[in-house]
Amino acid sequence: MVGIDLSGKRGVVLGVTNARSLGWTIARKLHQAGCTLAMTYQNEKMRSDVDKLRPHLGDCPIYEVDVTHDDHLERLFAAIGKEWGGLDYIVHSVAFAPRAAMEGRYLDTRREDWLTALEVSAYSLAAVAKYAEPLLSKEGAIVTLSYDAARRVVPRYNVMGIAKSALEANVKYLAADLGEKGVRVNAISAGPMRTVAARSIPGFTYMYKHAANLAPLRRNVHHEEVGNLGLFLLSPLASGITGEIMYVDAGYHIMSFRMED
Repeated sequence: MVGIDLSGKRGVVLGVTNARSLGWTIARKLHQAGCTLAMTYQNEKMRSDVDKLRPHLGDCPIYEVDVTHDDHLERLFAAIGKEWGGLDYIVHSVAFAPRAAMEGRYLDTRREDWLTALEVSAYSLAAVAKYAEPLLSKEGAIVTLSYDAARRVVPRYNVMGIAKSALEANVKYLAADLGEKGVRVNAISAGPMRTVAARSIPGFTYMYKHAANLAPLRRNVHHEEVGNLGLFLLSPLASGITGEIMYVDAGYHIMSFRMED
């Protein structure tokens, strides 16, 4: 994005899985603006895909982090503190729900699946912020990724809609807690995107086509547009913005229906 220079800034991107990840799109934008980055991967099975992306970010360290384990988060931020001494930006691109919880009725969600989805997709943001807080600079910022199912019922999205609602509440409470230090916390609510996570959503193809037909711009949003918003929200250009859920969905969220429908 023209006019944004993040030279000397340092950021960590959690949850990148491959080149179609929204976290990766934001990471590329940060790198292009001069930010030094680190990335995380969940486990050894996913390491190879993240390893392939590293050359595009210069000298980018990667760390194994399963957000359900506090010791992983402690180890991550201890390593970052030792390497850099501080941290400016965090991109939280982490979400998961067992596929069984996204089929059938929300009413039938099993307790263990509900708890897993909320822990990974929502609580993890609070946990990351807690362990990162001592490192975050006065003008630091955190961005996470949400979806419109946080406020409206999306069939088959089920427990992930509940998790996104909790995530968005997290953003506001963390913004209040960290604001005194000057740290900002915001969320991007993107329209349906073709990502690895999207493939696990039953009926995603219909959702994708429906959003494009209903959106005022008559199309789906592009990865680059999500990356640009992430860069903006983390940069000094958004210095007065915190606790917000920012939509980048071609206007889909403002629409109810079309008369021609």
